[in-house]
Amino acid sequence: MVRQAHHKIALFVGFVLALMLSLMINSAKQDSATMDELAHIPSGYSYVTQHDYRLNPEHPPLLKALAGLSARIFVNPLFPTDTASWQTDVNGQWTEGDTFLYHSGNDADEIIFWSRLPLILLTVFFAALIFWWTRRKFGTGTAFLTLLFFAFSPTVLTHGRLVTTDVGAAFGFFLGIIAFIRMLEKPTWKNVVWSGLATGLAMLLKFSLVLIVPIFGLILAGWVWSMPRQDAGARWKHFFSLIWKTVVSGLVGIILIWAVYAYFIYNEPQAKQLADANFIIGSYPSKTLANLDLALIKNDFTRPLGQYVLGVLMVSQRAGGGNTAFFRGEVSNMGWRSYFPLLYLYKEPLALHLLTLLALWLGLNKIFTRTKLSFEEKKLSLVRSWIFRHLPEFSGMVMIVVYWASSVTSPLNLGIRHVLPTFPFIYLLVSRQITDWLKIKFSGPAGFLANLKNLFKIYFGTGLKYLFVAVLMIWLVVGTWSAFPHFLSYYNALAGGTADGYKIAVDSNYDWGQDLLRLKKFVEDNDINEIHLDYFGGGSPGYYLGEKFMPWRSSKGYVSGWYAVSSGFREQAFGRPVPGFNRGEDETYSWLKPYEPVARAGYTIWIYRLPQL
Repeated sequence: MVRQAHHKIALFVGFVLALMLSLMINSAKQDSATMDELAHIPSGYSYVTQHDYRLNPEHPPLLKALAGLSARIFVNPLFPTDTASWQTDVNGQWTEGDTFLYHSGNDADEIIFWSRLPLILLTVFFAALIFWWTRRKFGTGTAFLTLLFFAFSPTVLTHGRLVTTDVGAAFGFFLGIIAFIRMLEKPTWKNVVWSGLATGLAMLLKFSLVLIVPIFGLILAGWVWSMPRQDAGARWKHFFSLIWKTVVSGLVGIILIWAVYAYFIYNEPQAKQLADANFIIGSYPSKTLANLDLALIKNDFTRPLGQYVLGVLMVSQRAGGGNTAFFRGEVSNMGWRSYFPLLYLYKEPLALHLLTLLALWLGLNKIFTRTKLSFEEKKLSLVRSWIFRHLPEFSGMVMIVVYWASSVTSPLNLGIRHVLPTFPFIYLLVSRQITDWLKIKFSGPAGFLANLKNLFKIYFGTGLKYLFVAVLMIWLVVGTWSAFPHFLSYYNALAGGTADGYKIAVDSNYDWGQDLLRLKKFVEDNDINEIHLDYFGGGSPGYYLGEKFMPWRSSKGYVSGWYAVSSGFREQAFGRPVPGFNRGEDETYSWLKPYEPVARAGYTIWIYRLPQL
């Protein structure tokens, strides 16, 4: 019986993972290169083939290198090193990417697909890891729900199949935190080393992983505070022991970071690395940090760490500067505090939100009805004992709060993908409450009435609960599946659905350039000889459309005939600028507003047929 149960579990998990893999691979084949892939794909290929880190230093190497290694094995394209973007430009990632993919005789679509494949496989492995660890900690039911939330999240399916760092960052946070939890629960030196390696690996996936340091600090403090009462000496001894082991773990992570960066920069001339860094962070607000980084780069031994610190400073500098974005009819470069909360509400399935509300109600109900202690007594006793008995849940809550607080207060509003690292922990916490709610709870031992009551609970109460959850999960799976292959543009019904999602936010939430291949098909199907295009993305209109492509933009004014414009540009032009944001009249597409589009390529490229004036 036990073997049969394990076999059924393995079949279910295998089916979900296979379906997830199929959805990502088949949708990835239909999407042209997105904006960030234009920089990430050539950068990763250069790390693998040139061992030089001059391109895209604002992101760590591992994910890009995986993509580059796959492209090298399966395609082995030519990488141009005789270009100004490689030889003399400072971080000429965009120009070099365009040259590498579209102007060097390479098959761009082959490079893009094979570069995406290892990221797709990593996402599927991540799903399996989530199931395995969640099952060990919380049981099969919680693991099943968590896996389904993750595997059928449109956001995960979108960014898990692109050569970007967002799902990788989620993987890094998850791996780092579960390894740290294991170290706290069993602080052996073996677990210290494993935690250090996991943390170092995490920090090599995305620079936002530096947030793992304060997250670890809060988790450690909460864990020590929650421990059963000891005498003061024993408590302090245990606290400093864990602090020391956490520091050692951090040193292991730093050694791993140094080794990986040393491997990827050993062919980059030190003078080039120093000159580029001096140019990039010459205006950094903290001269002390900038000078420290330059000093690290000047030293032969520490320059790998200098390259890592350079990336951290670049991300910090960019986050502080904000970016021009469209959100709910407005255009601003200072961000909105409601940006990430509302996008999470609109971009994740409604079924998840309904189950989240139920989980929150169940959790609060447990806190305030389990005991008759006063609120102050509950705060002191229940919280401490809860943390001690629920370290994984506490760690997830800390991660969610810290990461969301950092994101909401940042003016860098680029997309819901930036809070994706919190999703696995949200899924886990929701699943934990729902599966606990579904458990059959008998009222007591013997007696006819007691047995009758138990039967009622089983066949009516519990049965209705399972039916409710099953209906919502089927809705979630079918709703996500029906969005295929347009996972990137997905919006739920609260936002008006995917077709109207452009009214909420664009960029990597909706239009990242993925529909250029669909525009090519439209042009071919309609025998169009010439089309003017204002395109946002990582594709090359000239590569796909050839001489039919005529570059255009708002400031060039009215043009008759076939015209196409990406949602990213159109909505920023049509949106109203917030006070203090200046925009020229020639950037508003005022001449296009009176006309209605005749079609869309995918959901994101608007196609017009403008009359001769």
